[in-house]
Amino acid sequence: MDNRAEVRDFLTTRRAKITPERAGLPTAGQRRVPGLRRSEVASLAGMSVEYYAKLERGALAGVSASVLDAIARALQLDDAERAHLLRLASEANGSSNLVRPSRRPKQWAVRPNLQWSLDAIHTPAILVNNRQDLLATNHLGRAMHSELYADPTVVPNFGRFTFLDAAARRFYPDWNLFADMFVANLRTAAGKDPHDKGIHDLVGELSTRSDEFRRRWGAHNVRTHGTGIKQFHHHVVGELILAYESMDLRAETDLTLTIYAAEPASPTAQALALLASWAATTGDEHLSAPAR
Repeated sequence: MDNRAEVRDFLTTRRAKITPERAGLPTAGQRRVPGLRRSEVASLAGMSVEYYAKLERGALAGVSASVLDAIARALQLDDAERAHLLRLASEANGSSNLVRPSRRPKQWAVRPNLQWSLDAIHTPAILVNNRQDLLATNHLGRAMHSELYADPTVVPNFGRFTFLDAAARRFYPDWNLFADMFVANLRTAAGKDPHDKGIHDLVGELSTRSDEFRRRWGAHNVRTHGTGIKQFHHHVVGELILAYESMDLRAETDLTLTIYAAEPASPTAQALALLASWAATTGDEHLSAPAR
């Protein structure tokens, strides 16, 4: 990805999100653009407008940590956005080449002991990479995400499912939330490794095939999530309201394990028990939803 364009678009979109009121600035007079003016960001960050304008055009090479911190404070960046800005600056300096994660073989396969560990978890568990390919699951995780396995010849991907498969609108009752989360997570992953061809290819495919994805990608939102509550609607057992915990694997670069759990004695706990019974009596090759 073009680092200067990424910097420009990221800072511009962050500036557009901060209203004068939120920044504690007077609001008198007509404003032609949403959010703050460059001069207002420069003033809040304690630098000249000429210098800030240069930075916003993408020239982050050589910028000090104190300047980046001042910009982050002026734009009220959250932790994920601040980390993304620092990664963009690192890439502009060329230093990210020194810390870029090593590539896994293209034909990645789950290690037997990793699969055993997944199978030892008695609630849905899934393993994804930085572009949200669904690489491995336990049996209950596969049953929960059975609709992603409609085509057994390809590795399931949450982005393709979310934006290109009509079933996602039912599986995710709050589809817009899941769509926003996926794109923000993918943008964060792209910032961590801007030379990842797999991410480039996925972004190009989804941008070409989905207006919803293309619009969200242009917003340059980033996020880091590790815990929370998600709601699903499974085609066999119905509503599932699940807590989730996500964690990186030390032995597998850029892979994330997510474990879902239901509140004890809740309707979702009963639904998971039903899902486990369905999965136990249904072979993997039949776990996908009926043809649509």
